[in-house]
Amino acid sequence: MTLQEIIDASENIVFFGGAGVSTESGIPDFRSVDGLYNQKYDFPPEEILSHTFFVTNTEYFYKFYRDKMLALDAQPNAAHKKLAELEKAGKLKAVVTQNIDGLHQKAGSKNVFELHGSVHRNYCRKCGKFYDAEYIKNSEGIPECECGGIIKPDVVLYEEGLDNDVINGALAAISSADCLIVAGTSLNVYPAAGFIRYFSGKYFVLINRDATPADKNADLVIHDKVGETLSKIEVR
Repeated sequence: MTLQEIIDASENIVFFGGAGVSTESGIPDFRSVDGLYNQKYDFPPEEILSHTFFVTNTEYFYKFYRDKMLALDAQPNAAHKKLAELEKAGKLKAVVTQNIDGLHQKAGSKNVFELHGSVHRNYCRKCGKFYDAEYIKNSEGIPECECGGIIKPDVVLYEEGLDNDVINGALAAISSADCLIVAGTSLNVYPAAGFIRYFSGKYFVLINRDATPADKNADLVIHDKVGETLSKIEVR
């Protein structure tokens, strides 16, 4: 079956996406040749983006974070737009994303489970006051709340656990889907990669530039860019 035929035959689609969904919007992924892990800083990105580093070296964390994680000018690409269109048509029931860029919502998607949080939500660790991403981007040094507390992005850093409500919502959506489309992810990042085990529906589709460990289990595998692939789909 083709992707178009699978989508036409499905009524409860869930999309599970990783960094490869946003690369066509100009946001680098982590593990590709030009990704974050291959760029030179005083510390490896995994260390900078850890809870311990945030607490002990907050200023350097924010230097890296502003430089590499706040792509606020990025716009939704063909993948984000098509998914929003499929949701509006009642075919797509949920988006589960490992991305923190907010582009699914910017494209119009409503039911989005952000496993790793969002750069668009930032909270004072002392009083809980909310700050948007622009405030963080335009601040200098360590961003502070008017109460004097340090502001932390609502993103899941290494050493931190995922939000239970988000996990439960995502797993409920995946387990009730008749079609799961996994795209733009190497399926190497846990616990998120383990979520696909909860799918027991009819069609399992994988769209990724490179092979993944789950290719052998999929009903359809497409090794191509996510946006280019989804842009060809007709919503009917």
